[in-house]
Amino acid sequence: MGHHGWQGRPPRTEDEARERIVAAAEACLARFGPAKTTLSDVASELGVTRQTVYRYYANLAELLGAVAQAGLEDFVDRMERHLATFSTPAEAAIESIVFALQAIPEEPHIGALFMAGETEVFSRDVTSPMAVEVGAGILRRIPVDWTEIGVVDDELEDLAEILMRLFGSFLQYPADPPRSEDQLRALVRRWLGPALRRGADPAQSVAAS
Repeated sequence: MGHHGWQGRPPRTEDEARERIVAAAEACLARFGPAKTTLSDVASELGVTRQTVYRYYANLAELLGAVAQAGLEDFVDRMERHLATFSTPAEAAIESIVFALQAIPEEPHIGALFMAGETEVFSRDVTSPMAVEVGAGILRRIPVDWTEIGVVDDELEDLAEILMRLFGSFLQYPADPPRSEDQLRALVRRWLGPALRRGADPAQSVAAS
């Protein structure tokens, strides 16, 4: 595998090499933040060259995707537990946005994808097929009857994409001055809530509210 450096402890397998690169990226993110972390920082943390890191990850965005994946399961579990306390489709959808906006900036793993740094590519991953699939899976598992507002199972991917586009936009372009959690909840409820009420016509409900 051509391992040189690695602080005198070359990895024994390709999987171990990837795990150590991800761990080094996590350390750099904690030290420098997503906006300032570079592949050079990660290479230095490992005691290898940038070219060594490139053998496993084509660019920084791909590496940060691996970092996010490492923390995804725990994040999803916590979001599901939070959303399970809400019984209506509107409140569950609203709270998914509020929870994500409050949690993601503090996430050492997931937050790296959405806090745009040297490029804007990180924020685009919020609507990737994998992200939408994960979001739809969360909506399916929480104890909410989506059919009561006319949303069938095949449409949950679409709903997940809309919710992700909303919180992705909020993350990329935060309010100035920042909104409190209650102010954010009120804003989303005012404009999204009418479209997710029983018997609502999504094309008319916002205008009529």
